[in-house]
Amino acid sequence: MKEELKGPEVTSISVAVVAEKNELNQTIYNVYVINEYDVTIRGVLVSSKGYGKHPDSEEIIKTSMLRHFLDDIPSKSFKKVEPIIEDVFGLNNEYWVSFWINNVMHDKKFIFLPEVIQPSNFVQVPILEKKGVLISS
Repeated sequence: MKEELKGPEVTSISVAVVAEKNELNQTIYNVYVINEYDVTIRGVLVSSKGYGKHPDSEEIIKTSMLRHFLDDIPSKSFKKVEPIIEDVFGLNNEYWVSFWINNVMHDKKFIFLPEVIQPSNFVQVPILEKKGVLISS
């Protein structure tokens, strides 16, 4: 790929899958985008999809692609993207995050590999201050 076609390096964006309790005190999981930049990121768009092989066969599984427009995320803050169900934890869960800083488009792909989303991999997620699995740029 030609060097001039590459976008700017993304260094301060993270995606986290966080375990939370719902109103019935059941554990649920939500996906968040975290802005660790010192500036607001604008026009945030997140595309999500899951894909992989069925654990008991060679069948390829693909989920629908979903697109979420999050608008702006202020500096040192976060926004919820979507809930995620445990049934897809065995797949690759991909989140492609695109946004603008100073009229320059940035984008980065984050992939949660199969079976990574589990309590043994949980860390304290910065800014969000909750436990979950974190992928940082």
